[in-house]
Amino acid sequence: PHQQLRLRPLRAHLFIISYHHLSLSLSACLSAGHLQQVDMCSFSSLGRLVRFGFSAMFGFGGRSLALAEKKRWMSSSRRREYALVKTLAKLRPEECELSFLPGEESWTTNQGLYLSISIMSIPCLSPHVPRGLAPNTRLANGSAALIAVGNTSRSEFIRHLKRFSSSSGQFSFSFVEAHAVSAVRLRPRALTGWPEEENEEEGESKSTPIIQSERAFPWNIDGELVEIANEVLVR
Repeated sequence: PHQQLRLRPLRAHLFIISYHHLSLSLSACLSAGHLQQVDMCSFSSLGRLVRFGFSAMFGFGGRSLALAEKKRWMSSSRRREYALVKTLAKLRPEECELSFLPGEESWTTNQGLYLSISIMSIPCLSPHVPRGLAPNTRLANGSAALIAVGNTSRSEFIRHLKRFSSSSGQFSFSFVEAHAVSAVRLRPRALTGWPEEENEEEGESKSTPIIQSERAFPWNIDGELVEIANEVLVR
């Protein structure tokens, strides 16, 4: 049987804001009937589908979300700020083999240390990032934006992050690469890691890496924490 969905005015207004990121109900309702085709990425590991999604962050974005998930008792804003500060304080790169397919060309493979790797098929707009995390993304053209941030100093990485809140310039750094791609393969190469953040109250973390036989790497896929221990193929 069909059931009617009734929303109280306040709840309806909040729903419109959260869904459309618009504070004006009239403007949001005018765009509610608009249809926009977008590309969705598939994430697979070792030949098995992990999930579908529109955006994924590995490295800084994944670790900050993993840390925030351990502090669920905090408010969302405080948890987000706490995780950001802690992850920046313990900023470290991941050794990876990064391969990507730019359009109809052949695969390109790079090996090195990366602080952050993002794959996005939509711009990912937000009030804090007015132009989006991937402002050059084109919708529904079969491609996604690959943003790879190489190893650099903490101060330079913070400068890169601050540029997202401005109009432009977030990619105008020598350690940042941005490509339009149809596929990405990311293979973490290092079998060494550092002590996890559970021991953060005990003082500064040790600088000596520890050997791990198998390590699950945190991914931020559409705002959800996904831990994957092996290479990931994104199409």
